[in-house]
Parts: sequence; structure tokens; C-alpha cells
Amino acid sequence: MNAEKARTAGKYVGAAATVAAIASLSAYVSSSYLLKMAINREEPLLLRSVERRISGSKGETDFTRTMREASRTLKAKENEVVEITARDGTVLVGHWMPVEDAKRIILAVHGWRGSWSQAFGMVADFWDEQGCSVLYVEQRATNKSGGDYIGFGIVERLDCFDWLNWLEERCGTTLPVYLCGVSMGATTVLMAAGLDLPPTIHGIIADCGFTSPHAIWKHVANHNLHIAFRMRGRFADEIFMRKLHMAPDISTTDALSQCTVPVLLIHGNDDHFVPVSMTHENYAACAGPKRLLTVPGADHGESYYTAPEAYQAELKRFWQDFD
Repeated sequence: MNAEKARTAGKYVGAAATVAAIASLSAYVSSSYLLKMAINREEPLLLRSVERRISGSKGETDFTRTMREASRTLKAKENEVVEITARDGTVLVGHWMPVEDAKRIILAVHGWRGSWSQAFGMVADFWDEQGCSVLYVEQRATNKSGGDYIGFGIVERLDCFDWLNWLEERCGTTLPVYLCGVSMGATTVLMAAGLDLPPTIHGIIADCGFTSPHAIWKHVANHNLHIAFRMRGRFADEIFMRKLHMAPDISTTDALSQCTVPVLLIHGNDDHFVPVSMTHENYAACAGPKRLLTVPGADHGESYYTAPEAYQAELKRFWQDFD
């Protein structure tokens, strides 16, 4: 190769390296901002403008109006506000609503950037009628609970144990206890299935949970935001680990492969946020007794709204078999 060709080749190599460096920097910056939207307690302003794209939401619907009214009704009910200190020193807040002659206890865990009353407002009256005393918790870094970062179930699964300790101190060990979650709350309770749960836990009810932080980030990036995830995914994992000191590769499928308690999995077939395929993965991975309810026409978190009779019947069967 003569000197002129060498210089030309060097220019191309240098240009390619510059482009690669710019692409890498761009991916890191966008990953950092996307993860900030995902896990930081304070919501970036941009989140409000892209939230519908992230979740695949259709905006204002009969479902959202019904959910909002049910949330107001549940929030207005008399409840005991409970505070505990988690094992890492974070102060967590819950809402205790016992019923007379309770048959069972539910630990209810809401989803990503949601609220306890919003997640369970529609099903709350049914739970009351069925003799369920309920502890509605506020997830860390959300609403009145402390914490700087949302852990996408990985950190929150450990919070379940702190809440279960509170329930045991308050109620003893006579009544069966069920872990119940929606969306990220479902992932939280399913990840807890891989831990050494106390014998008071008779089952887990998980509605539209995702399989891992990495999996849901990838799905949202590729399908809802229409951006490439491969390089961004590596950066997102690194940032998550640096901020939360836990790897984001812990999954519900790994946890369920060690599960021994009964699990009821629920998911809407038309979910645009968490694909129903993730619940099918969870069902296939579950080593313990398992049930599955999929609801045609239901989007994210809409299964109870879309098919209340089928949902109620499945819960009744689950409790009858495992109380």
C-alpha cells in the first residue's frame, strides 16, 4: 500500500471510530435518561409527554374513568396508615383495612408509578365480601413511601418480607396470607416466590407481571418507543447496578422455578405494555401448583374490569383449594 492509500485508509478508519464513539455516547445519554424516567423517584418532565407511548395506553377510556372513581372510593374508606422501616432503613407506608371474621389476609402490591387505591379500587369491594383483610402497601420511591429509586421488583421483593413481619406481629399466624400484585407489583410478588417464604403464605396472585427489568425495558424500547435497545440495554444495566447495587438480571422465571406455593397468573390478551407472552413464560417456569387466567380484549391491568365474573370465579376457586 502506498502512502496516499494508507492516508486514505487511515481517514476512513478514523471517521468510522468517530462515528462509533458518537453513537456510543448518544446511546449512553439516551439510556441514562430513559433509566432516569424508569427508576428515579422524581419523574422527569419528559415522562409526562411520552408516558402513553411507554405504556401503549389509549388515553382516556371508560376503563380509566372507572378506575379513577374506584380509586377515590377506596382511598376515602377508613384505613389505618402503617409505617415500617425496611431492612435497608427505608421508611415504607401501607394502609391496613381489616374485616370482621376474616377468612384470609392479602398483601396487595401496586405497579410502576401507580398507587394502592388505583391498582385495587375495582376489586376491593369483592375482597371485602369474601372476608379478606387487606394490607395495601405503597411501593418504595412512590407516593408516601421513602426511597430514591424504583427497583422494578428486585428490591421490592425483599420489602414483602418486612410487610409480612408486620402482618405476623399484628395478626399472628392463624389466617392464610396471599401475596397479590398488579404489573410491577405482580413482578414483585413473583420474584418473592424464589425466596424462603413463611408457612403462612398460601399462594401468590399475579396480574400482568413482567419477567425481568431488562425484558420489559427491551420490550418497551423496541415495540412502544421504536428505538434500538442492544447497546442501550447494556448501559441501562450498568446504571441500574450502580444506583441500586443489584443486578437487573433477576427474573420471575428463575424465582418461579424454585417456587413451592400455589400461583395464580392473570393477564389480558391485548396488553400493550407488558405482553401476555411474559405470563406464559412465568406459567411454564413455575414449579409449584399453578393456575392461569387470560382475558380476551383486556389491555394492561384491565382483566378485572373486562371480565369481573371470570376473575372472581378464579379467585374463589383458588382460595377454596388453597386456604
